[in-house]
Amino acid sequence: MTLKQAKTNWQDVVLICRKCQKKLGGEGFGPGGDRPLRKALRKTLKAGKGRKAKVLVMEADCFDVCPKNAVVAVRAGRRRAPMLIVPRGADMSEVRTALDLETDRPATELRAIDGG
Repeated sequence: MTLKQAKTNWQDVVLICRKCQKKLGGEGFGPGGDRPLRKALRKTLKAGKGRKAKVLVMEADCFDVCPKNAVVAVRAGRRRAPMLIVPRGADMSEVRTALDLETDRPATELRAIDGG
């Protein structure tokens, strides 16, 4: 079997807990509080969708934190990345800062797993 690759523009990946999002009824974030965290964060970052996005924001299975009236988010690919518990109605610019996602800075080179 031959392995294939698909190109992406991703500079970062953010995982959002699907179960937490579902508990909030798929809303609670954004200017009107009517969007799920995934969509509100994607809009704030002006990230786009799919392979052409600068930052992939996607739902993942439960992280087993299960906060009340909040959603767990984590920036994937960082060593020892803390889980961020985002309360309903949180300011999206604060969420972006807490996840250290600044879209106007250049992408940093990823280091090899061994740190070299």
